Amino acid sequence: MTGRDTPQEAHRFDVAISGASFAGLALACALSDALGPSFKIALIDRVASSAARPDARAFALAAASKHLLEAIGVWQSIAADAQPVADIEITDSSLDAGVRPVLLTYDNSTQAGEPATYIVPVGPLTAALRARAEACPSITMLAPADATGFTADETGARVQIAGEGDLLASLVVAADGRKSPMREAAGIKLIGWNYAQTGIVTTVRHDRPHQGRAVQHFLPAGPFAILPLTGNRACITWTEDAREAARILALDDAGFVAEVEKRFGGKLGAIALDGPRQSWPLELHLARRYVGPRFALVGDAAHGVHPLAGQGLNLAFRDVAALTEVVVEAVRLGFDAGDAQALTRYERWRRFDSAISAATFDGINRLFANDATLLRSAREVGLGVVDRIPALKRFFVSEAAGLTGNVPRLLKGEAV
Repeated sequence: MTGRDTPQEAHRFDVAISGASFAGLALACALSDALGPSFKIALIDRVASSAARPDARAFALAAASKHLLEAIGVWQSIAADAQPVADIEITDSSLDAGVRPVLLTYDNSTQAGEPATYIVPVGPLTAALRARAEACPSITMLAPADATGFTADETGARVQIAGEGDLLASLVVAADGRKSPMREAAGIKLIGWNYAQTGIVTTVRHDRPHQGRAVQHFLPAGPFAILPLTGNRACITWTEDAREAARILALDDAGFVAEVEKRFGGKLGAIALDGPRQSWPLELHLARRYVGPRFALVGDAAHGVHPLAGQGLNLAFRDVAALTEVVVEAVRLGFDAGDAQALTRYERWRRFDSAISAATFDGINRLFANDATLLRSAREVGLGVVDRIPALKRFFVSEAAGLTGNVPRLLKGEAV
């Protein structure tokens, strides 16, 4: 049954997922597809779908994430809105530099000939995932509903829903964001820190076609990324010093566009705003544990990384694919969805990869957000070396595509 149900009407589930954003929706769909209508899933969301607000963000979806979305029947609904990234250009200069030399360019195709990255706006992706989940007979959507905590023992878990009583599940999954109440209820602590930086995002229109090229300008305050969208449009994902960001965000549209143009580079002609501007403080966090008794973390509840490489959602989809695989295998062997050995396997699979990714993105941000002359010269030499070694470029493309290492089957486009 889909739609709005109270826990009393649908009391017992195999899996209860707190959070119906990208990771929660994708996980529910993947489990439903693999285990069929008899496998009962509760998807608990604090916000009703009708309350969704405009969102300026766009995601750089890796080829592996596209494979997952294809496998769960979502990609075909967003393909028309997905812009393949044909190539990538990297510059490193001061803000007032008259010329921004291109230090590194590379073709963004995998060895199989597919784009390693697609830029997809938030709106179509959210709508497609939600529509797919609502069409699955094994998923019960509880929204608006607030999961406030849970208890677990050898027989199962009991999830508390504010004002509506409890529901029972074999496994509880927290997909409820960076400030996850369910992670707090599980007593899982975080490692991390705040950056003195603000993330800014908006969409612009420009005169000239982008030809599918993504640009990463490394500026002293942080990276300024130009991500191509369908049509003559681009999503700007911009890291700025927190104080300077506050000044820029307080400007009127004309002043804000002038600040964007100063960083944009002028290669695509005149630009104009094509959507709202949004901002958020930047931080890094990593959960000390990813699992507990009958409990698992996915997505931002488990990790939050610097957005410079646009890998946050791709890491979340890796979590989804890995957790789906271990749960499905456990259930098919006759265990329940909260099997402790399966959850231990999930944690081993995902936590190390997430920690390495978080540390790498943090290190790159610190390396490039430093305008010291000697360090800038060293960066230029390093990027120049990479630009002259095709094998290194292919490695970076494979990494960006999410196709290296121990890849879960869904990320390879294989059924679980």
